Amino acid sequence: MKLELANYQVQDVVFGDRTFFKDGILTIHKQEAIDFVRQDEHITECDLEIARPGESVRIVPVKEAVEPRARTDGRPTFPGVTGEVLPAGEGRTNCLKGVSVLGVGKHWGSFGDGIIDMSGEGASLTYFSGLINICMVCDTDEVFEQREQQKKNHAIRYAAHRLAEYLALHIGEATEDSLDVYELGSVRARGEEIEALPAVVYVMQPQTQMEEMGYNSLLYGWDMNHFIPSLVHPNEVLDGAVIDGSFMPCSSKWSTYDFQNNPVIRRLYREHGRTLNFLGVIMSNLNVSLEQKNRSAQAVAKLAKIVGADGAILSEEGYGNPDADFIACFVALEEAGVLTVGLTNECTGRDGKSQPLVALDERADAIVSTGNVSELLELAPMQKVIGELAAAGRDGLSGGWAYDEKLGPTVREDGSLIMENNSMFCGDRIIGWSPKMMKEF
Repeated sequence: MKLELANYQVQDVVFGDRTFFKDGILTIHKQEAIDFVRQDEHITECDLEIARPGESVRIVPVKEAVEPRARTDGRPTFPGVTGEVLPAGEGRTNCLKGVSVLGVGKHWGSFGDGIIDMSGEGASLTYFSGLINICMVCDTDEVFEQREQQKKNHAIRYAAHRLAEYLALHIGEATEDSLDVYELGSVRARGEEIEALPAVVYVMQPQTQMEEMGYNSLLYGWDMNHFIPSLVHPNEVLDGAVIDGSFMPCSSKWSTYDFQNNPVIRRLYREHGRTLNFLGVIMSNLNVSLEQKNRSAQAVAKLAKIVGADGAILSEEGYGNPDADFIACFVALEEAGVLTVGLTNECTGRDGKSQPLVALDERADAIVSTGNVSELLELAPMQKVIGELAAAGRDGLSGGWAYDEKLGPTVREDGSLIMENNSMFCGDRIIGWSPKMMKEF
């Protein structure tokens, strides 16, 4: 499979009398874009705002992030979501770089939503502070879950995908700034030089724990709670086949933007034929019962052996209960003779002294930590809030609270915040581009 990602670097986003891209400027006809979003009858209110790096802006509650992309052959960018189920991972896709579409709640936040600060200390804690964010601020008629801690946010999340595709379809005749080509053929007969290198698979465990449909990550529109581990071509991950779900404490999330730009896959491609033989992706899941966890772990190890893996990179989206899936998979791979490195964050308490993962095993002896979800943060007020600041403490966002006997409310009267790292949108960057480092004291 050969995938071409044509990159168009966005220098700024402005509103104008039509939607087009020219000379690095993405111009959006605001009302037409809003009308497009509101074609979904469940979107009752919608506004668009632009947040740029360095601005004194706080965005909350953020539900999803999507890179604007569109395929040049008319196929849907997100098969099974923005159109019919058609293959992803080959052909040409146009990408607007340096920008994201954010699905933001107008009022109601939830357990899986988060915060993005565009400046200050908080900006260093999320990848998205470095992007120009097109904030799609919406309310919906999904009243049955407004006061629920866990929400599907179906209308807002899907609207973000549709708007991202809509914007990229307006690239027009511009010439791309760069072209990334990803081509990985069959695992068979790759030549003696490549086959002599260590053979590596990437095992991904997206959030799929909710047994009720609609909360989980989707593969070609299919809820991955109803999924068994399978081989997936890395190009499919990069090209819109996977979108994020709504359920997961937010600093641990992989947004759709993260799947589209997966840095581990991109690095494995760069190393393919140089230092390793990249076999592809084993897409797994996260489960509820111990039996399900063990079944998936065994299936992952079996697939790794079938394709001839010597080593694996294993990453989970989440912490807590998913740690049991992560460690079970780790152990199964190691017992199958596949040397494994894990990539995860940890939950070690506000003092950093608690057990980092719910489950541990001595065979899981090579783990890269991307941070502690429970680390306590204090963030200064911002001049502008996009969305609703009260949601950070009122609506059950992981990491926030309405009132704490010692710390008071998460949202203070002056607009400053005290909260756990948990609330930073995709803050721990478990997908592979965390800038954090370990220090000994």
